[in-house]
Amino acid sequence: MGCMMRALTRHWTTYVPLLAALILAIAWFSHPSGPVVLVLVLALAGAVLSAVQHAEVVAHRVGEPFGSLVLAVAVTVIEVGLILTLMASGGPDASSLARDTVFAAVMITCNGIVGLSLLVGAIRRRVAVFNAEGTGAALATVATLATLSLVLPTFTTSKPGPEFSGSQLAFAAVASLLLYGLFVAVQTIRHREDFLPVENADDDEPHEPPTGRAALRSLALLLIALIGVVGLAKLVSPAIETGVHAAGLPRSAVGVVIALLVLLPETLAAVRVARRDKVQISLNLALGSAMASIGLTIPAIALASIWISGPLTLGLGATQMVLLALTVVVGALTVVPGRATLLQGGVHLVLFAAFVFLAVSP
Repeated sequence: MGCMMRALTRHWTTYVPLLAALILAIAWFSHPSGPVVLVLVLALAGAVLSAVQHAEVVAHRVGEPFGSLVLAVAVTVIEVGLILTLMASGGPDASSLARDTVFAAVMITCNGIVGLSLLVGAIRRRVAVFNAEGTGAALATVATLATLSLVLPTFTTSKPGPEFSGSQLAFAAVASLLLYGLFVAVQTIRHREDFLPVENADDDEPHEPPTGRAALRSLALLLIALIGVVGLAKLVSPAIETGVHAAGLPRSAVGVVIALLVLLPETLAAVRVARRDKVQISLNLALGSAMASIGLTIPAIALASIWISGPLTLGLGATQMVLLALTVVVGALTVVPGRATLLQGGVHLVLFAAFVFLAVSP
């Protein structure tokens, strides 16, 4: 019995994603409540932790910046699928779902994950060091994508309300996809060195990379775990919505909670690598996730709008635009020196706290 328990403990990252997927399949067509919701939350937490473990195996095999790109794209693709599913079944109430989810992802990654990574890195070495060229390019791309897709719809006049016309949405979709593809090419091929850690970091990973077979196995389990994370987050969202409504909070708070759950794997992965003085990889994860959230979601909903009827609200409100502008300005001032202290990390975390507070108390 003791040997069996040790084996289960050692291979928990294999069993937990499969168990989470099984629980998701069983509960998918039900309306969970009470103790069932607790089981779903526990399965969600296990899927998050196992996803982080498998993402690190894949990252160690393919190297940076490919490793952080794999996790960012995998989470975003599944998140886009969730958004489209909810939009198709949500009716008019889902008209602003894509906007709220993408904006929440940008604020969580560019302030929450960036702030935590800088804070952890600065605590360990007094100063968190990263590559200003690569990080600055990533931040500029995020700012451009966010402005084209989330700010301009508030000011365009072809269609009433904060919406794009059909041609404007098509332009935003094509521009987003091209810009994201260009960034990935620059990050992984032409200027890959700009996205690598700038100094030797503490390395507690094995020096020999995992075999190709082990990496493919971890990639498959990573995808299963991420499907479990997003699917279980969808199943617990009615309970979250009920709790938010009972607390008298606005509906937008639900989107923030769900986005936090979906981005947990990337948050934990970013903090873990920051603890090993690889702050650049943490920033790759954070800004890459923000970029993928916009660059993949906007084209997807542009295609989906062909068969999904109803309005599509993309333009941000005044409060959200102020937070986005402040995030871009503070991010630029953080990135330019190529080094950050506890202060910069604290500033980003305060901005993230302001976003969460204003989401529940607009």
